[in-house]
Amino acid sequence: MSSPRPGTPGATRTCPHCRATILESASVCPACKHHLRFDSAVLQQSAPSAMVPLRVDGTIRHPADGTAWEYSVLVSIRNGRGEEIKRQLVGVGAMLNGEERTFTLSVEATPVKSSKRGKL
Repeated sequence: MSSPRPGTPGATRTCPHCRATILESASVCPACKHHLRFDSAVLQQSAPSAMVPLRVDGTIRHPADGTAWEYSVLVSIRNGRGEEIKRQLVGVGAMLNGEERTFTLSVEATPVKSSKRGKL
């Protein structure tokens, strides 16, 4: 997958606080929640609100009897042709008898105004 050019929808940069790869248009890092810039012109305009077109919540419970479990949380993103464009290990851990973990996956989308036309 090729990276979009700076200034186009989908262009990325690195958060200076947590080093996560984030959208160039973000004013708050979605990973660490730190504010990245203050732009009074942007604040005066009505910023488009983010929508959440996908949200999945799930809980796994370890049975009261049995051996410990190890788990890996993996996120995979595929394009319309089913090709994997990103695969990321988010976290790992272990669960003992009677423990539970709750996981939430959400995809936030924000409308973007772009003066450029063509493929992203």
